Amino acid sequence: MFRTFTGLTPEEVDKIYAQLEQQYPIYEQKRLTQKKRKRAIGAGRTFKLSLKERMLMLLMYYRLYITYALIGYLFDLDQSNAYRNIALIEPVLKTCIPIPEKMTKRTRKIGTIEELLELFPEMKAFIDATEQEIPRPKNKRRQKNYYSGKKKKHTVKTQIMVNKKGVILHKTKYQNGKKHDYHVFKKKGPPPIPPEVEVGVDLGYLGIEEDYPDMNVKIPVKKPKCKELTSKEKRYNKKLRKERVVVEHTISRMKKFRIMGEEFRNSLTRYDRMTSIVCGLVNFTVLAE
Repeated sequence: MFRTFTGLTPEEVDKIYAQLEQQYPIYEQKRLTQKKRKRAIGAGRTFKLSLKERMLMLLMYYRLYITYALIGYLFDLDQSNAYRNIALIEPVLKTCIPIPEKMTKRTRKIGTIEELLELFPEMKAFIDATEQEIPRPKNKRRQKNYYSGKKKKHTVKTQIMVNKKGVILHKTKYQNGKKHDYHVFKKKGPPPIPPEVEVGVDLGYLGIEEDYPDMNVKIPVKKPKCKELTSKEKRYNKKLRKERVVVEHTISRMKKFRIMGEEFRNSLTRYDRMTSIVCGLVNFTVLAE
């Protein structure tokens, strides 16, 4: 039941909290001494909940994606204070979990074969994009830009790269839903991938081999018009599908946190931060297995 509500086991929560407890005073000191802050340190509203209760409230909000009013009711807070408690703990929680940004930095600093194999088991990586519905924008231009012809809804897209174990090594900032998967890839450029690593993609990335000849790409063979694939090509495609299932499973794990699996109701200014936290929580559980 605990995992159903938070996405983590009690032991996993304790491990993250141990780091949060160390990092939080440092973060709070920086926040309270900002130049733009007008009040003296110690002035202003205090937090009613303990640090661990605030962390649990954030995890429950991300996992269940109920309203701020309801999550506030469960923790005896009003709606605005529930929002405040969650929003102010997000930046420090990011420092305590293996978010994709941290993993990307590690891939840039690979110096030994051991580090290479740790991040890229079997020398393989897989790239795919995930799409999430957003409320219909009021602005007509934004309506057009965010409308996904595939989903028939207004959406945002995020591209991820995972390794063979399902660890998220890279995540792009969100793009509007009108963009094709490969357009997202081209706009952001390839993630930092050693040339020895084989990169698996689907047919949504058609053209990648020609545009990025230095990448070691594996992409399915497209069925020719009015023709059938050969037996060899079918076997090749089947093999790639079996290998690529890891990125689909990872996206499924991300979407179990309903903040990524349902219509995104928060401001898009918080989208990248929130999705990084979800990816970091997924990575934490995968690395603990």
